[in-house]
Amino acid sequence: MTTAVVTGATGLTGSAIVDALLKDNHYKQIYTLSRSQPSTAQNSKVTHAHLDLQSSASDMSKDLSSVQGDEIIVFFCAYLANPDEAEAAKINGGMLKNFLEALELTGSIKSVKRIVLTCGLKQYGVHLGMPKQPMHEDDFNVSPGLRPGDKFSWPENFYYTQQDILTSHAVKNGYSYVTTFPQDVLGFARHNFMNECTALGLYASVGKLAHPNSELPFPGSKECYLAFNTWTSAKLHAKFCLWAARAPNAADQMFNVVNGDTESWMNLWPRVCARFGCKVPNSMFPGGSDGERPWWGFSASSRTELHSPPPVAVQATSDVPGIGFGMPELAEKPSSLYSQIDTEKWAKDERVIKAWETLRDKYRLEQKAWEKATWGFLTFVLGRDYSNVVSMSKARKMGWNGYEDTWDAFEDAFRELEAEGILPPLNKLKEEKSLA
Repeated sequence: MTTAVVTGATGLTGSAIVDALLKDNHYKQIYTLSRSQPSTAQNSKVTHAHLDLQSSASDMSKDLSSVQGDEIIVFFCAYLANPDEAEAAKINGGMLKNFLEALELTGSIKSVKRIVLTCGLKQYGVHLGMPKQPMHEDDFNVSPGLRPGDKFSWPENFYYTQQDILTSHAVKNGYSYVTTFPQDVLGFARHNFMNECTALGLYASVGKLAHPNSELPFPGSKECYLAFNTWTSAKLHAKFCLWAARAPNAADQMFNVVNGDTESWMNLWPRVCARFGCKVPNSMFPGGSDGERPWWGFSASSRTELHSPPPVAVQATSDVPGIGFGMPELAEKPSSLYSQIDTEKWAKDERVIKAWETLRDKYRLEQKAWEKATWGFLTFVLGRDYSNVVSMSKARKMGWNGYEDTWDAFEDAFRELEAEGILPPLNKLKEEKSLA
């Protein structure tokens, strides 16, 4: 029997892992660690401990003193966002380093068999612009700085920092590790509103009332609407992490983890509109690729140019056989984000706020959901002018056969958000009329 330790246990990926662990009889004890509120999992197998990962290893060791077991698997899901990439690398690298040192101080590191580190597609630089398609685990990193032989300079990436720390520590202490790369994670975590589904659900629900004729325009770019993307169900990612924690051939490996289908917003958006009782506009992009779509005389468009060059430049200009694909021109133009309706600006409009308050008061919805919704992240993922397609071949070849339909994952998250009073009940929402 095994003991599981989950950091970031109240976050989107961490809470899903805790739920999956509760259903797995292989684990006799589950330690949930977080800085804020305790894990909501109610089970005799669960022990929650407060843990500030920004504290010193010595201080952390006191909080981790009760974490013991003959065989320990660690699921490290915690991270701290920071817009400064160098600072993010310093903070998140320090959190992992101090945590590992704390396990040494308590002596429990001797029982650790494997650590599963959750990262994401920043591994391929998707936050900087168009990556090579599809993305594979052995693609070249967009390594920070400019080193001998490098053609391009890139900002710091805290995933690389964490991976270097984990790799060296694992070798030193004799355990194995796994790193996962999920993409645009879909799911729900109580008291945690930092996810795509919350912001998207609020945009659709409030748009039902705020927009003329209950039309729901896709707020992002035409390019993103027509592009292809892969998503990751938080529940599927959790199942993968449990599989990878015990699969012998997964030791010391990195894996993409996505649902297994490839989707597009031109396919998903009509479903979003139908689900929330909204209408698809007759002309989705009246201004073309970069035109504005003003509402009530309020223009809420935005454009942001990303890093120059885009990450695809690494492979596009490489002379390594089997890697370079001979399109240096792709290095000449940076990718961009464009929103015909910037949801951050949209959410501040008084008519939108009135529609939200109408729904909030009528259905007793949680105000914090509106205040903490990640509009900036939604603007980013819907505004990209490039596809994000990931290969699952490596995991499939090693025996992983999990799959989740992406629309089903959206639906599942929306239902949970309704049950928690973050989104209005669907049957009632569909009866609401436009206030515009």
